[in-house]
Amino acid sequence: MRTICGIPASPGIAIGPVFQYQRSQLSIEPRRVEDPDAEWHRLQVAIEKAREQLLAICASVKESGQEYTAIFQAQALMLEDPELLTAVRMAIGEQRLNAEAALAKVAEQYAEMLATLEDEYLRARAADVRDVKDRVLRILLGVEDAPARALHIPSVIVARDLTPSDTALLDKSLVLGFCTVEGGPTSHTAILARGLGLPAVVGAGPQVLDVPNGTTVILDGTQGMLLTEPDRETLEAYRSRQSAYAAFLCTAKEAAHLPAITRDGHRVEVVANIGNVEGARTALEAGAEGVGLLRTEFLYLERDHLPDEEEQYQAYRAIVEVFGDRPVILRTLDIGGDKDLPYLSLPRELNPFLGLRAVRLCLAYPDLFRPQLRAALRAAVAGNLKIMFPMIATVGEVRLAKAILEECRAELQAEGKPVPDRVDVGIMVEIPAAAVMADHLAAEVDFFSIGTNDLSQYTMAADRTNASVAHLASAFHPAVLRLVRDVIYAAHAQGKWVGLCGELAGEPLAIPILLGLGLDEFSMNPSAIPVAKHIIRSLTWEETREIARVALELESADAVQEWVRTQIPEVAKF
Repeated sequence: MRTICGIPASPGIAIGPVFQYQRSQLSIEPRRVEDPDAEWHRLQVAIEKAREQLLAICASVKESGQEYTAIFQAQALMLEDPELLTAVRMAIGEQRLNAEAALAKVAEQYAEMLATLEDEYLRARAADVRDVKDRVLRILLGVEDAPARALHIPSVIVARDLTPSDTALLDKSLVLGFCTVEGGPTSHTAILARGLGLPAVVGAGPQVLDVPNGTTVILDGTQGMLLTEPDRETLEAYRSRQSAYAAFLCTAKEAAHLPAITRDGHRVEVVANIGNVEGARTALEAGAEGVGLLRTEFLYLERDHLPDEEEQYQAYRAIVEVFGDRPVILRTLDIGGDKDLPYLSLPRELNPFLGLRAVRLCLAYPDLFRPQLRAALRAAVAGNLKIMFPMIATVGEVRLAKAILEECRAELQAEGKPVPDRVDVGIMVEIPAAAVMADHLAAEVDFFSIGTNDLSQYTMAADRTNASVAHLASAFHPAVLRLVRDVIYAAHAQGKWVGLCGELAGEPLAIPILLGLGLDEFSMNPSAIPVAKHIIRSLTWEETREIARVALELESADAVQEWVRTQIPEVAKF
């Protein structure tokens, strides 16, 4: 038996044969063309056919959820990207390159640029560019390539990386789980696996491609492992775990709409991180008690112009109406630096993660900020909407953002447009400076929401997407947990509540610690809600307080996780 380790991307266990999903390599030969206009027209015809294919795929995968169909909508928009098309046309017209070579060259340069960015989400979009490029190239070359047709029995899909097109063409009834050489937690494989409730391991390295087709494997998406040719004892142990996990999930889902109350009566809120109205409906079905993080970037990305106030108002109102009187926390635009908007002339920065982004960008560009605030205030009339400013570092930033919000309120009132008498205002605590100054910041806002993804990276000076240092950027590290404790203490001292919307909120091993630290609200991916609620209901607040106390005295992230496992062994199974 051989064990291959990767990154856990979607929990669960799959047992079955391997299906190696491999596309044939496209061979592109540069050649000189004599009629650039004719070559450009040939490319345009191929692009139009690719657009039709993408829209057809988009319509066929609606049952997988809006988050998945949005991938193909975004790809269709890429085919209209003026910067990309202009560069390809120049390569054809000035360098006299054939369409295949021009597209391959320019698109790969663009993909490589995305792949070097700091932001994990945008890095993962390099796969979109390559997927679109290959689709158009196959049309130009007249190549038909459909490896999914060879999938006839339920299997564990193994691949270098799965593009959105690859996953869309798979018969989901024959997929037991996914294991890829490349990818991260935000790769399309991870998104699809979580959406389908299938286990997945990503970033497992090229050795997985050496596992022959048909080999019996165990895929452990919870631990991030692929076990090849397991012995009988291991198989029986994992089958037992698989059955227990399935039964547990069924139990958790049945009680997903019940409140999250510990055995000794301590109640917390379990809410969702979402990015659109479809996600809102999914979250409500999963048992969300509201929205702890509404990412508004979905209105700004993958388009060629800014959304106006009215478009934003309609989108926010639709989400608020889904939740009725339940809270919806709208995070203002969190973009800038490496999250470039093509229609804004944002300056290039050497270190964009420490640059002009999020609230800093919005304060520097009021014309970008004010329409969003006006739209949010108008949408707040329809329900219980709260406004949250991201990447706050100083008290001055909060005061300035609040002043602009009040100016927008006054404008709307003067125009006769309805606005609520009051809207709660909060900030994200994701910079160590904000955590250290939490007592001063608490006086300015109604609530905090801790973003442990960035807080961990900034605290440990380590990029969690960099394999060389990712082990340092763990939110389980006592240095990060102590900041979380201090933020909660500072807020509670002034009667303010604290949520957490980073990945840590949905981590089973973290839930007992966060409960013990006094966290009021857990915000997570909707699919994690039933399990999180089940865990909370299985604990007492008193026992978690002792678990948290000891965890803060330990020396490493690994020690913290092992401590929780020893105190509550059943949590480690989730």
